[in-house]
Amino acid sequence: MRFLVDECTGSAVARWLRDQGYEVFSVYDEARGISDDDVLEKAFVENWILITNDKDFGEKIFRESSPHRGIVFLRLENERAVSKIETLRRLLENYADRLPEQFVVVTENRVRFASPY
Repeated sequence: MRFLVDECTGSAVARWLRDQGYEVFSVYDEARGISDDDVLEKAFVENWILITNDKDFGEKIFRESSPHRGIVFLRLENERAVSKIETLRRLLENYADRLPEQFVVVTENRVRFASPY
């Protein structure tokens, strides 16, 4: 599985995912400052699942009907890297096979698959 980790999600998350054996592109480390539109286009064209905690991507998917290969939206009260990593660990253990082509909202206690269609 391939993940594009948004700049706001951070490099610690990207490093952890690489350590788990996933292919990762980190916006923070490799393309800092690119626009949300460019992030979404790169993820779509290059077949990455986007991991973000930027709620603007929900609008791009649901209101603007932007194409995507999968979005994991981390909606966490605790935005520290350790919390993001633990939440992703649980998500991947339980739902990894369901992430492609889905918009997934993840909190500390809940996973919701939302369909823009």
